[in-house]
Amino acid sequence: MNTPSRLVVLISGNGSNLQAILDACKCGELNAQVVSVVSNKADAYGLTRAKNAGVEAIHFPKLENESRNEYDARLADYVSTCLPDYVILAGWMRILTSSFLSHFPNRVVNLHPALPDTFPGTHAIERAFEAYQRGEIEHTGVMVHLVPDEGVDNGPVLATEVVAIHKEDTLETLETRVHQTEHVLLVNTLKKILEEKVTRSY
Repeated sequence: MNTPSRLVVLISGNGSNLQAILDACKCGELNAQVVSVVSNKADAYGLTRAKNAGVEAIHFPKLENESRNEYDARLADYVSTCLPDYVILAGWMRILTSSFLSHFPNRVVNLHPALPDTFPGTHAIERAFEAYQRGEIEHTGVMVHLVPDEGVDNGPVLATEVVAIHKEDTLETLETRVHQTEHVLLVNTLKKILEEKVTRSY
């Protein structure tokens, strides 16, 4: 049996995608172990999910007068101590600078609830729903991509999945469907990455 890959997951909120990863690790779908969950927000429910799964849960606040680069360098120092194979951004709402990213080249994976080159940044599902109502788009989607630099939601794409928008949808029903798609796509993509890593190492 290959040694499980070590994952550090960064979150800012509810952590439903984190839960999908934890569940997939627990049932053996992912040959991986979440070694630490880090949130920039103290009240992120994802920290509770981590504790419930017996995983280290860290609130990592920005210090007063600390620059983005200083925060990211400090975060990178902490994450490095966890010896991660991959760092997963699962609803992490801060744009990471090269002070963090340069420590983990090709190993930072982000999940974004939109297709490539559409709706980067926050409120992507809401903006897609509004665009649909204006007749500008017929569907939205989800992507998983690498984060090589400070560009927002535009790194090399690992996987995408289209999510239909139905005329009877409300924002809530669309959000639910997007999140369900996220959970599956994220786990499947991580599975593929981890299997490729095993292939590469022999």
